[in-house]
Amino acid sequence: MVQFQIVSGKQAGSRWMARRFPVRIGRSVENDLRLEEPGVWDFHAELNLDPHDGFVLSPQPEAMVTVNRQTLPSARLRHGDSIEIGSVHLRFWLAETRQRGLRAREWFVWVLVAALSLGQIALIYRLLP
Repeated sequence: MVQFQIVSGKQAGSRWMARRFPVRIGRSVENDLRLEEPGVWDFHAELNLDPHDGFVLSPQPEAMVTVNRQTLPSARLRHGDSIEIGSVHLRFWLAETRQRGLRAREWFVWVLVAALSLGQIALIYRLLP
């Protein structure tokens, strides 16, 4: 669904995917996204999926979180936003989608087309004198 690309810190270059919401971010083991960097609190921020506002990042009161270099009490995230949590720099991305295989449906349609065509041919031969 969504992913964080970790740009700086010990885990730089890695990606973390969020599979369910809310996503808790911080240093503690209980968090979903665990960041062990200077300036990151045990529970630093939370990412929620709001049906009306989209993805909303809410930091703890007095916790330092910037989104696109702006400090906000809560921020609505968009694809490609830059997030700084303590000394860690993250990038917010929508995860790549995987297309479901349509092979079975395609074969079903072709078999149906062939059956209808054969039915029409049989009907034409039957109606000919």
